[in-house]
Amino acid sequence: MNDIPNEADPGAFTVARRLRSSPEHDPHDAVENAVLSRLAGNWHRRATVKQEEPNLDDLFELDRPDFPESLLPFREHPTYLALDDAMKARVLAWGWISFNKNIMDIEQYVVNPGFALVTQDVFDTGIDSEAMTIAVTQAMVDEQYHTLMHLNASAVTRRKRGWRMPESALPLAYKARRQAHRIATAGTDEERALVSLAFTTVAEISVNAHLDLVAENHGIQPVNRMTAVLHQRDEYCHASIADTLAQEAWGHFSAGQRDYFLAALADGMEAFATHDFTTWARILDLLGVEGGEEMLRDIGGASGGKRLLQDFSGLRQLCQELDVLDTLPFDWSTVSSRTS
Repeated sequence: MNDIPNEADPGAFTVARRLRSSPEHDPHDAVENAVLSRLAGNWHRRATVKQEEPNLDDLFELDRPDFPESLLPFREHPTYLALDDAMKARVLAWGWISFNKNIMDIEQYVVNPGFALVTQDVFDTGIDSEAMTIAVTQAMVDEQYHTLMHLNASAVTRRKRGWRMPESALPLAYKARRQAHRIATAGTDEERALVSLAFTTVAEISVNAHLDLVAENHGIQPVNRMTAVLHQRDEYCHASIADTLAQEAWGHFSAGQRDYFLAALADGMEAFATHDFTTWARILDLLGVEGGEEMLRDIGGASGGKRLLQDFSGLRQLCQELDVLDTLPFDWSTVSSRTS
């Protein structure tokens, strides 16, 4: 693995590549390059960014809730149940704004920085550089457009509801905060790069399950559901890219790098599975929900907070292919055992 540039000295690379015992990459090997070459070639047909945009305002239905009530961690708590319908609607609207911000923060602070390292060949994957760079760069363009999609979806909610609800009032999403903390505590550029790859892998392989939480709910605002559906279409492709990159990088890792990567992967899975109680605390405070802080303490104290995301079937399959299912420091019994 190459050392990543020091942010204080952007031009400084440590030009030190480790000797590899694996055979050299053959750029003419059609099988080895097939996945990324196919994905790169199909981009113009499948990418949401290449399609015509709908008029979201025309599709908005004022009588639909903005967010699935089933995704509220406190939906069964007496404090929430005692709220009137108007306040519950405000909570759900904020739930949608926070869902979008969570997605945007993941794209901007987790996925694209991780993909950027791949385009610099920091991980020495051995994949054909042109095919890999094209596919990953296309994915980065997709992620920028997804950010715009979710920003637009929040904007139309604010316009149609007449409620301010700025993203700037909310903290950085928990997934991005947890990655930032792990990177800050890493001791070397190599370790920071491994954390970035691990969290990017978790994000890109599990984001479809996260989007499913909204995309599969036909009772909510159609604009919101379709935003998640359209985002999903690109992410099925991104999952293949992330899976391929992780497996290729894994083949070049030393034993120590593998251990560090797996620890970061498990940490990323924990981060992506949990509710963001810090964000919910901020929302309830903004809305002036009396007893909101105590409600969140009750929820956390009773069960440690039930998982928001439970379907890690894609990551489970990756771990099976890497033969690390039993060594990954993650409790698989807490999530879906289904494999795709």
